[in-house]
Amino acid sequence: MPLDALVFDAYGTLFDVHAVTDRCEKFWPGQGARLSQLWRAKQLEYSWQRTLMGRYLPFSAITRDALAYACEALGLPLGDKQTKALMEEYLNLAPYADVPQALPELRRNGRKLAILTNGSPDMIEPLVANRGLQPHFDAVLSVDGLKAFKPAPRVYQLAVDTLRVPAANVGFVSSNCWDALGAKCFGFNVYWINRGGAPLDRLGFAPDGVLASLGDLPERIAN
Repeated sequence: MPLDALVFDAYGTLFDVHAVTDRCEKFWPGQGARLSQLWRAKQLEYSWQRTLMGRYLPFSAITRDALAYACEALGLPLGDKQTKALMEEYLNLAPYADVPQALPELRRNGRKLAILTNGSPDMIEPLVANRGLQPHFDAVLSVDGLKAFKPAPRVYQLAVDTLRVPAANVGFVSSNCWDALGAKCFGFNVYWINRGGAPLDRLGFAPDGVLASLGDLPERIAN
């Protein structure tokens, strides 16, 4: 089936969530990498747990709570100054080096491009704007209106409904394996950008393609 639309995850796929490490390191020397890893892990855990509990909070609130947990777990003092600075980092996350060149190539032939993210509008909209990526996308879709996070199936349905493209004609791109497989379960054509060479999650599904870089995708879908 032709791919009439490509839908991208944002955090960890287009934008490097561990770009916050340097700022963490400045506040707590020697702890930057550990803090970044635990912060991200709790951020994801809270999103899944809150969806299952039916107790939604915007991703910005979850991100703040995950930061507070991670600092407490590592015994790092966290004040208003550090919280404000680190939350602002999320509005300026660096895109991965393979992103700026790949997006224009993927948009050829009238194909629609969209972001589908757990990020709340107060996080994702400034980030996309600050990094100058708006011209590449037909839509930037947040789960906020649904009050549920990926990989809930109704989140992926949001892309189908907004873009008006059948799931069978949508290519979904994520560097998060759990997200890629959630999208595959839903019915998308899925490309997992496995930059770190991680093993496949055992969730009963497999992506249609496993790529080392987003830059490999234009050639892959052209074949």
